[in-house]
Amino acid sequence: MRKPASMWSLETFGRVRLSRHFFMRDFMYSEISGFHGQPNIPDDPDLAIENGRAFCTSLLDPLEETFGRIAVRSGYRSAALNAYGNRHKLNCAANDNPIECHIWDRGAGAQAIAGASIVIPWFADQYDQGRDWRDLAWWVHDHLPYSEMWFFPKLAAFNLTWRPEPQRSISSYIAPRGMLLRGGKSPSEPLAQRRTRYKDFPPLRGIAYP
Repeated sequence: MRKPASMWSLETFGRVRLSRHFFMRDFMYSEISGFHGQPNIPDDPDLAIENGRAFCTSLLDPLEETFGRIAVRSGYRSAALNAYGNRHKLNCAANDNPIECHIWDRGAGAQAIAGASIVIPWFADQYDQGRDWRDLAWWVHDHLPYSEMWFFPKLAAFNLTWRPEPQRSISSYIAPRGMLLRGGKSPSEPLAQRRTRYKDFPPLRGIAYP
């Protein structure tokens, strides 16, 4: 696929299906792009699709098939759009920041990365009633091949990242703030204790579809 250079080709790019539940268009909306008039056009569409498919099939599809609809707060950003957001202090990490996961076409092979900021409405409702964000963090850790998670106070939204070689780290801006799990380290809570946190969660991929 060539680099999108027209409304038609960008629309075609958006129609690309990444997984059972997600299309590229699901990740293309950006408030920065819309408000500031900065286009969100990939430099390497094929690489964005390749890494996006790995992200969706290994992480987002299992979440959707467990908890129901997953809301994408911030998905794909082109390098140019992300750089604009970083330059204008719009909550975008620098393009070369190792944890910047929104630029899906910035690396291939061992350097591949893709991610999004998401909300799980099923859990957000409980979080609003005081549930501990770590219940969800440990569930994801124990069930999915994520690379990094980073939690935020509003709606228990979190950045979820895929890499071909997961780093397995968890951080949060919610109390207790900081790093819950450092990559390569063992969890602070034993498995049996973690399981008690999420014993009322629905079964993994338990939703039946026609």
